[in-house]
Amino acid sequence: MLALSNIGLRRGPLVLIEGASFQAHAGQRIGIIGPNGCGKSSLFAMILGELEPDGGELVLDPRYEVAHVAQESPRGNGTAIDYVMDGDRELRQLQMAIAEGEAAADSPDLHVLYERMELIDGFTAESRASRLLHGLGFAAEASRQPVDSFSGGWRMRLNLARALMCRSDILLLDEPTNHLDLPAILWLERWLRRYEGILLVVSHDRDFLDSVCTRIAHIENRAINLFTGNFSAFEKLRAEQLSLQQAMYARQQKQIKHMQSFVDRFRYKASKARQAQSRVKMLERMEKIAPAHVDSPFRFHFMEPEKQPQHLLGLTDAKVGYDDTVVLEGINLNLTAGDRIGLLGMNGAGKSTLVKALSSGSTLLDGERHLSKDTKIGYFAQHQLDLLRPESSPVDHLQDYAAGDREQDLRNYLGRFGFGGERIFEPVAPFSGGEKARLVLALMIRQKPNLLLLDEPTNHLDLEMRQALSIALIEYTGALVVISHDRHLLRSVCDELIIVHDGIVERFDRSLDDYPAWIREQEDKAGQATSKWQDPAVKSVNRKQQRQDQAEQRRRLKPLRDKVRDVEKSLASKRKRLTELEMLLADTALYTDPDRKDELMRLLDDQRAVNSAIESLELEWLEASEILEEAS
Repeated sequence: MLALSNIGLRRGPLVLIEGASFQAHAGQRIGIIGPNGCGKSSLFAMILGELEPDGGELVLDPRYEVAHVAQESPRGNGTAIDYVMDGDRELRQLQMAIAEGEAAADSPDLHVLYERMELIDGFTAESRASRLLHGLGFAAEASRQPVDSFSGGWRMRLNLARALMCRSDILLLDEPTNHLDLPAILWLERWLRRYEGILLVVSHDRDFLDSVCTRIAHIENRAINLFTGNFSAFEKLRAEQLSLQQAMYARQQKQIKHMQSFVDRFRYKASKARQAQSRVKMLERMEKIAPAHVDSPFRFHFMEPEKQPQHLLGLTDAKVGYDDTVVLEGINLNLTAGDRIGLLGMNGAGKSTLVKALSSGSTLLDGERHLSKDTKIGYFAQHQLDLLRPESSPVDHLQDYAAGDREQDLRNYLGRFGFGGERIFEPVAPFSGGEKARLVLALMIRQKPNLLLLDEPTNHLDLEMRQALSIALIEYTGALVVISHDRHLLRSVCDELIIVHDGIVERFDRSLDDYPAWIREQEDKAGQATSKWQDPAVKSVNRKQQRQDQAEQRRRLKPLRDKVRDVEKSLASKRKRLTELEMLLADTALYTDPDRKDELMRLLDDQRAVNSAIESLELEWLEASEILEEAS
């Protein structure tokens, strides 16, 4: 058992936690959530004995083995598998003792050591370590490579594998999915659900929390509140609690009304198209949990693009890569107004390489890149955090794109992204990764792009910022392409999925929930392929045929896709006109001035006509979407 009784924690003069009490038992998997800086990592440091509580008592059985993921990048010439096996300290001690005993002429304790090795499954340790490495995405041959040969992200995976190798009673994981791709995350979820000890995990990945956790510990206002169930259950319970607080009522209603406008578009008409139904379900769920996020410090939206061209960007017979290394080939991809695409694929498959080719053409080796003169790209990638000027403040950076704005307008804008008070005038050098990511997003949004290219936009962002970003992207009227291991984000904002694998780019005709099954299918195929050699010439012909089949399908579906997009464009125009009419009808003088009666009647007639047109167009969109779905 792990027990906290009236615990207090400080960081300098700042009180992080006070009067916190809860117990955790074997088999419980607890998600630790709360805003950045609330004390989640300090709580872990206290459990590890690195930080003394400022009050209260921590009760922990001294016999308990506590495992955690080291935050320092490992170094050395030892092999990856040896580094992982070092996570089981008793195993290494036994191996050393057995080696010394076998070297001695006679060792009366040797049989005891063997019995203990058998008891802890020590003789299968290397096999277990190999399975851990495989699950986290390492190729079989990589396990024998030196630790120094891996990049920083893969070294952090080694740290995670080492922590999982430990036969621990308590496992502490702080943002374990940050350096993982989606296949590795899905594997980790399965592994953790089988973990028999006490699991405490800090994460901002709501799908991960939903899949793994049985309880949620929410740190808020220096208190720790424990909720039974996963993250979705927590959201519903917290929403109910906040709904009962009258002080929050007005803000809650405003938030729900905001979400309602998006739900109402399809609620009564989405009886056929699966795509529409999926979006409705997502929006309805977000509507229900809106009160749980009503006190979020983040509230922003994407500015309306100045122009919305039908054709935005395209690649024709493209080959992308670096120098002489081809990563992807045979790419034919056209991005048009209203496209909302999620990119799937394992780490290293070429997703980021593809997005770079789209954003600037920097990775384009062959083929053509077509960019409309009115296309304005908003590109977000993690490396852009390093491009911020260390000594410049958020205001300094924002003035690059809003030179004529008043200081108060700049304050208000940055405040929506969580930058308050004098923080906006401080140099960004000491900012956290989350703060830098929020700033880069704020700068990108200020440029009013009509095409967003987002490469892992939720990395370093906490749950509230992720929720705000999801809502903003749902409302966004431009086109977007997203790479993300955040399944909630992909479900919320994407209407189409494209998968990058085996050097090609193709449409993923299944849902996101089918992706784990697809991964297993690919693993099965890979297993079969190891026993079958295929002539390279045959493989080349097969790939060429595959590209030809894909091109034929694109040609066949183009009229249907064009139909859907034309209807969507007409809908956007009608909705814009409806908004204009509603603003005009909000003028109270229309209803009190007898001389404006004709104007009022004309506006009401226009409103009815536009509403009728929207209704017809939505039905047309649903029918066209259904036909496209069946033909795909």
